[in-house]
Amino acid sequence: MNFFLRPLLLATILALAGCATDHGPKRPPFTGDPLIDGRNAIQFGPAKDKILWQCRVAAIDLRRGDFAEAKALLDEAIPRIGGIIANDAEARKARQLFEGESRKTFLGEPYERVMAYYYRGLLYWMDGELDNARACFRSAQFQDADAGHHAYAADYVLLDYLDGYATAKLGGDGSDELKRARANAKNSAPPPYHTKANVLLFLEFGRGPVKWAGGRHGEQLRFREGPPGARSVALKLGVQTFPLVGYDDLYYQATTRGGRVMDHILANKAVFKTTTSAVGDAALVTSAALAGHRESEAALAVAGLAILSKVLSASANAQADLRAWDNLPRHLSFAALELPPGPQTVTVDFLEAAGRLLLTKTLTFTVPATGRDVVLFVSDRHP
Repeated sequence: MNFFLRPLLLATILALAGCATDHGPKRPPFTGDPLIDGRNAIQFGPAKDKILWQCRVAAIDLRRGDFAEAKALLDEAIPRIGGIIANDAEARKARQLFEGESRKTFLGEPYERVMAYYYRGLLYWMDGELDNARACFRSAQFQDADAGHHAYAADYVLLDYLDGYATAKLGGDGSDELKRARANAKNSAPPPYHTKANVLLFLEFGRGPVKWAGGRHGEQLRFREGPPGARSVALKLGVQTFPLVGYDDLYYQATTRGGRVMDHILANKAVFKTTTSAVGDAALVTSAALAGHRESEAALAVAGLAILSKVLSASANAQADLRAWDNLPRHLSFAALELPPGPQTVTVDFLEAAGRLLLTKTLTFTVPATGRDVVLFVSDRHP
């Protein structure tokens, strides 16, 4: 038994050690500039992270006003997020016991996928393509609703509200969408549709959720709130002030499904890792006992089982995927104004929870006489 068992154990250990080794592609050069680094990561980084970097850079572009690049990046990322690569080979490998979740192509958690569609929807509205904007808001709802399992209902306020608003502007009936939006509203119900409004403001503020790994083996994907930031907005037009709240909270969306608080747990990998480790511990004790009774052949066999179990446990990768679209906001808001044609100025104050002013942005724009909506994107984040 010694002759056959020792080479077998050695081969098993070497093979499993090789499976656990991950020689990833060379990291792109870093400069400290998030835009340059993001573009380099898209071009030179691992293919599995490309969607993540496209989304990060698109958010930066939106805040810089580079809407053309933002559209191009989202147009490339969204078809893949939408499930065209459902049979992706790396995703299949990640579902195996000895591959990490971070190996798979990044598609994001539901709240991250929603934001890709949300951003593309407001860009379509900016271009006057309300039908495409509405399609994006509906697709975002689909991502939030867990359509594959039919277990949860989408509960974003703005997705329903903007879906119905676009429908109303196109001459349809958006009353059902408005009803759902108001039913899901937690802070303040959105107002009735003002179809004659010609200036639409999409506002975002605060810092998005942060991912972290919990559990014995880091198998639980959990979220914590981002750093404190703006919690509300005051919109000033001349002598008038319009207080605005965040209709949607991405931290709430990250930590719930259909309003129910939940954790994301890779249970199968964690259970396998714990069980094989326990089996290994028990086998080592048994092997020592047998050796003490001079049962050398049996002791060696049990020792082999112990080593195999411990190697299997060490090789099983239960670690949750902590890659994150980490420059998302926490709160989303919206306002619609009817203003006369010509130059206009609007001031936006971002306020903390206690009402203290954190940041002021002044927007100067021209309302055309053609009747086309002016769409403004306002963020408290720097590019």
